[in-house]
Amino acid sequence: MSQFRVESDSMGEVRVPKTALYGAQTQRAVDNFQLSGLVMPMGFIQALALIKQTAAEANAAFGLLDSPRCDAIVAACQAIIKGQHQAEFPVDVFQTGSGTSSNMNANEVIARLAQKQSGLSVLANDHVNMSQSSNDVIPTAIHLSAALALSLRLLPALDHLALVLEQKAVTLHGLVKTGRTHLMDAMPVSMPQVLQGWACQVQLSRQRLEQGLHQLLSLAQGGTAVGTGINAHVNFSTLFCTILSAKSGLNFVPSKNFFCAIGSQDVAVSVSGELKTCAVSLTKIANDLRWMNSGPLAGLGEIALPELQPGSSIMPGKVNPVIPEAVAMIAAQVIGNDTTITMAGQSANFELNVMLPVIGYNLLQSIELLSNGSIALADKAISGFIVNEDKLKQSLSCNPILVTALTPIIGYENAAKIRDYRIEIKESFFKSL
Repeated sequence: MSQFRVESDSMGEVRVPKTALYGAQTQRAVDNFQLSGLVMPMGFIQALALIKQTAAEANAAFGLLDSPRCDAIVAACQAIIKGQHQAEFPVDVFQTGSGTSSNMNANEVIARLAQKQSGLSVLANDHVNMSQSSNDVIPTAIHLSAALALSLRLLPALDHLALVLEQKAVTLHGLVKTGRTHLMDAMPVSMPQVLQGWACQVQLSRQRLEQGLHQLLSLAQGGTAVGTGINAHVNFSTLFCTILSAKSGLNFVPSKNFFCAIGSQDVAVSVSGELKTCAVSLTKIANDLRWMNSGPLAGLGEIALPELQPGSSIMPGKVNPVIPEAVAMIAAQVIGNDTTITMAGQSANFELNVMLPVIGYNLLQSIELLSNGSIALADKAISGFIVNEDKLKQSLSCNPILVTALTPIIGYENAAKIRDYRIEIKESFFKSL
C-alpha cells in the first residue's frame, strides 16, 4: 500500500506523505530546501496561525468569506495556536527569501484541518490566504511573534533578574570589597553598589527593549504584494489590527506606510540591536561573577557561587561557574544573530526584503535565549551565592590604593609616597617569612 498521495498545484503533481496535512507547495519546499534541518520556531508558526485566524474573521466581517468557512478556519488555527500539529511545519529556515514556503505551509495545513472539521471545500489560496500575500504575512509574523515573545517572555525575565539583584543587594548591606579597574586594585565599593550597578544595566536594557516592542506593534498586514493593498478590502488593515489587538492584548496598528513595512526590515534590525546590547550587559554580569568566584584558593575567592555539578572529568572536587559560562555563550550567540539579522536587513531590494525567514528565526532565538539565560542567572547564580567576608577584609586591609582618600588633603605626590612605603613594608614582611 502506497505511503504517499498525489497533490497538485499550479506547477503540476507532487507526491506527498499520505498522512501529512500539508500539500504540494509545502512538499516542493521540503524537497528543494534540504539545507539545515532547522525549521521555523513554533512561536513563528503560532503567529502565522493567529494571522490567518484574524484575517478570516476580518474577511467574514466584510462579507468576503462565508461564516461556515470562517468558523472552520478559525478552529483549525486555534489548534495550531495551542501547539498542536508541530510536525506539519517541516520547511527549512533557509528557503525562499519571502517566506512564501512557510506561508503556504500554513495555508495548506489550515485548509486541510478546516476541511476535515467542516466537510466544506476550504482552499489554501482562495480562502485561508484571502486578502493576504506572503509579502505582508511574513513581515507581520516577524513583528507579531517577536512582540509576543518580548512581552510574555523576555521583559518579565529581565524584571525578575533585576528584582533578584536588588533583593540580593539588600542582604549584603555593610559588606565592602576591593574595587577593580583594569583588573587592578582600586578604591573600595560595597557589595550592594556592585549588584545595584548590575540591576541598573538590566533595567536599562528592559527600557530599550520596551521601546523596540512599541515599534513592533506597527504591522505590514493589508499591504499585500508590494504595498498597494491590492486584493484586500480598503479597511482590512484597520479591522485586522483591531481584532488582533483584542486577541493578543497588545495594541497593534497598521503601518503608516506599507511600502516601508514590506520593503524593509529596519524595525527587526533595531530590535536585534537592543537584544545585542542586552547580551552585552548579561556578559558583563556573568564575567564579574566568574572573576569574583575565581579560585577559590588561587583566585579572588570573594564569593562562592552555588555548586551545581562536577566541573572536571579528571580533577576530583573541581566545581566551575557553569551558569555564568552558559550565559556568556548565550550572549555570544545573540551577538552573532544580530550580525546575521543586520546582513539580512540589507537585503531589501525594491519592494521586498528577501531574507525574511532567517530574520524571524534569529530574532526569536535571541529573545528565547536571553529569556532563559536571565532566569537562570537570577535563580541559579545570583540568588544563592555566598560572600567570603574574611577574603574581602583581607584584601581591603592590604590595599595601598586606600591612600587615594588622603589626596585632597596631602596632595597626589605625598599620597603616592605613602602608597610606595606601604608596598615596601608589605614586601619586606613577606620576604622575612
